[in-house]
Amino acid sequence: MKALQITAPGDVRLIELPPPEPQRGEVRVRVRRGGYCGSDLSTFRGANPLVSYPRVPGHELGGVVDAIGADTAGAPAPGTPVLIVPYTACGKCSACRQNRLNCCRYNQTLGVQREGGLAEFICVPTEKLLTAPGLDFAELAMVEPLTVGFHAVARGRVTARDVVAVLGCGAIGLGAIAGASARGARVIAVDLDAQKLALARAAGATETINTATENLHERLQALTDGHGPEVIVEAIGLPQTFRAAVEEVGFAGRVVYIGYAKAPVEYETKLFVQKELDVFGSRNATREDFAAVIAHLQAKRFPVTAAITRVAAIDAAPAAMRDWAAQPAAFTKIQVEFP
Repeated sequence: MKALQITAPGDVRLIELPPPEPQRGEVRVRVRRGGYCGSDLSTFRGANPLVSYPRVPGHELGGVVDAIGADTAGAPAPGTPVLIVPYTACGKCSACRQNRLNCCRYNQTLGVQREGGLAEFICVPTEKLLTAPGLDFAELAMVEPLTVGFHAVARGRVTARDVVAVLGCGAIGLGAIAGASARGARVIAVDLDAQKLALARAAGATETINTATENLHERLQALTDGHGPEVIVEAIGLPQTFRAAVEEVGFAGRVVYIGYAKAPVEYETKLFVQKELDVFGSRNATREDFAAVIAHLQAKRFPVTAAITRVAAIDAAPAAMRDWAAQPAAFTKIQVEFP
């Protein structure tokens, strides 16, 4: 079978692998669509500390059940469209003991700590499969990246009473915008790209701020009657936006960080105390987040087609990765299509 492999930093290629056989408790999925995640770009650039090489990337996956192993009671029948929950949980660490399986200390995500799914076939445990009637393969592959934003919104305890500012309108930020909008919040989208801000409106933002031409502080103050948002979700990963989240959120506000800053961050710590802030990290997603995103997509409340910047056939997948690395701001979501 064909598979995409990041062989070393800066080296991505197609390789041939034998198709995997489902073991006890496993189902083989024929992959039809797979999305590129920011973690895959970091792997290609040599900036992902969790990855060893060579690595088959990919954990945003939609496909069909192809073969079923032994002891797979309740597995979807062959031919059933499915998506894959790409995380593992040890069941024993402090996070797992609190039923927060999404941040298991020993989690291994497909395509990061273990071989991923940008291949024609992949075998996974039955319990990692989800069905989503009515969703096509592009939508199935969009579920997982949107769950990350939905989880951030859940971490921030967003309600319909809140004004939520989302810094960054890439794929993860769009998930946070959609998730906050689904909870009835008033959502302010922040980016410096006009096209991404237009997409943010389609995803549920009620106002936008273009920081290429507008002052973030002044606009947030004007939009919130001088109070600042109740919640700020940081989905960019720069030291200045990490600081801006704390500086711009209102008193008694909540800040949610999804990604990693690309460099150490220095804070004026008095703001944490003066504002009595709640500051949350947000990692991966829960089954509840997957269910919420599936329902959101089934209701056709997210602009999936508009969010996909490029669909690349598997033979063109290496070139698409190189293009993304050369112009990251030009892409929201790249999906790889398999025959």
